[in-house]
Amino acid sequence: MTLHIIGIGLDSEKDITVKGLELVQKSELVYLEVYTSKLHCPFINLAKLYGKQITLADRAMVEGDNNEILEHAKTMDVAFLIIGDPFSATTHLDMMMRAKKEGIAVTVTNNASILTAVGITGLQLYKFGKTTSVPYPEENFQPETAYEVIAQNKKNGLHTLVLLDIKQDQQRFMSVNEALTILLAIEEKRGENIFPSSTLCVGCARLGSQDPTIIAGTAQELLAKDFGLPLHCLLVPGNLHFMEEEAMGMWR
Repeated sequence: MTLHIIGIGLDSEKDITVKGLELVQKSELVYLEVYTSKLHCPFINLAKLYGKQITLADRAMVEGDNNEILEHAKTMDVAFLIIGDPFSATTHLDMMMRAKKEGIAVTVTNNASILTAVGITGLQLYKFGKTTSVPYPEENFQPETAYEVIAQNKKNGLHTLVLLDIKQDQQRFMSVNEALTILLAIEEKRGENIFPSSTLCVGCARLGSQDPTIIAGTAQELLAKDFGLPLHCLLVPGNLHFMEEEAMGMWR
């Protein structure tokens, strides 16, 4: 039948579009992908509003070879819910491509994404360069990719959106403060003056909600700030237009 890939927004059960809600209610099975992001409300709120039982889909279920979501979509309407917008993560593009290869009809319903929600800061979206992420360091895994992406974007005068690690199974959600500590440690190690403590940054939390936290300041200043509940992200501005400079003053 059909796989309905539906973005449900960034905040709560109420962020789903009317179109998306209609598709959920006509679907026989509903899955919610839970490992690439997090809503600011309990999952049970979705089931109550949508009037549907919702199966939580972890990475193994979505990315595994024996994909039950796709198998069910061969014979019935299945809704696959994505926090944010469906294609902000390559995982979901892969899902669509696999479905099409197996002859499954696919519909896509877009919604808000962190990639656009950062516009509230006043940094102009078309001036962002490559997006990067900071993972939790592990014993044999301490990548410096985020530092290198910031360096490249800065060279081109572009802003950087830094997404922060999520370990849903452990209920660990990286904070702005943790990300800054990691980036400052890389700077200390490499000494390339890409991310000194005087770097202008914008720390954000719960974008898309009614109570976001947005604070602009140097990396050193933001280390001492409390950004509250997750999810957090970090912005590193490039060259600023005078209107962007004015916006930074608003968030200081």
